[in-house]
Amino acid sequence: MSVPGRPSGSGIRTMGRADLDSVLEIERAANAFPWSREIFADCLRVGHACSVLEHEGAVEGFGILEVRGVESRVLNLCVRPRAQGRGLGRALLTAVIDAARRRGADTLTLEVRTTNGIARRLYASAGFHEVGVRRGYYPAPRGREDALVLARTLAAPGPLPESPRPRPVRLTG
Repeated sequence: MSVPGRPSGSGIRTMGRADLDSVLEIERAANAFPWSREIFADCLRVGHACSVLEHEGAVEGFGILEVRGVESRVLNLCVRPRAQGRGLGRALLTAVIDAARRRGADTLTLEVRTTNGIARRLYASAGFHEVGVRRGYYPAPRGREDALVLARTLAAPGPLPESPRPRPVRLTG
């Protein structure tokens, strides 16, 4: 698939086992606490929607989506640090949203570090809204860091509309 608004030679395709070295390299370059090769291999094995973004023949980013019924969740979305700021993250996010729609999901959620302002702005611009906080969710250099839980509804394909703010749900138990 061609990446809209990107130079020729860019595209998003299904991730395969042969991509694991590149994906792991990107993950390690972008994250202080990266996923392991085994986690990525498990995502492929269980059938998550795993995509890579290529530019001029090199893998520059990846996205991993889990879909369970009408609910979907972005498990990981990452662009190689030297390739950031070119709209590749937005292209990957759009592809993940489209994959969730194709698989029948009507909602999409994700977690993002509270300190990741760039990602938070990207998700907000794509119609995601804060619906919760997971205390101590991520490892951090000094202990643990909170994650914001973001969600959006999935409308018909096309431009990403503003999604309505989900109603908070109080969980008991």
